Amino acid sequence: MSLKPEHDEPAATRVPAHRTETDPPWTSYGARSLAVLRIAAGLLFLWPFADKLFGLGYATPAAGAWLHGGSPTNGFLSKVDAGPFASMFHAWAGTWWADWLFMLSLLGIGLALVAGAGLRIAAVSGTALLVLMWAAEWPLARTTGAGAPTHSTNPILDYHLLYALVLIALAATCAGDTWGIGRRWAAFVGDRTWLR
Repeated sequence: MSLKPEHDEPAATRVPAHRTETDPPWTSYGARSLAVLRIAAGLLFLWPFADKLFGLGYATPAAGAWLHGGSPTNGFLSKVDAGPFASMFHAWAGTWWADWLFMLSLLGIGLALVAGAGLRIAAVSGTALLVLMWAAEWPLARTTGAGAPTHSTNPILDYHLLYALVLIALAATCAGDTWGIGRRWAAFVGDRTWLR
């Protein structure tokens, strides 16, 4: 006995997997807006990758470039001074595996967002990275371990969690279909929807 209904759903009630050219005009404006947000979010991840790799002199001086032997994680993680995970982050600071995972995450998430492919994987891995960064800053704390004020502006929702929500929304709305390779990627991965 099959659990599949004998008659397919009427075409009018089906939700399309991807947007079509016959969608109302506001849908195309929304799709373009999401595409701009997706590309901007991708560049938000690619910039620190480039700065930490080459030492462009913004957050990372040339002498601290990863290519010159610097550590992309040591500066941030070694200065964690609030929250219950501070000692864990201190132990991770500057380790080879933390450096590699951090840099590969920035690069992979950034490229996926700019290209519009693999947005589900980018959303999951990006959310994990951003939640770890949120935990490292621990905005719930009012003071650091030394007793200085943290100047946290919101004890729960900060920019890391907001960026994570953006990644989830981009993956959920097929934002890679507009100005990206999302449709071609979806055809390539087929039934393996977790790769989309």
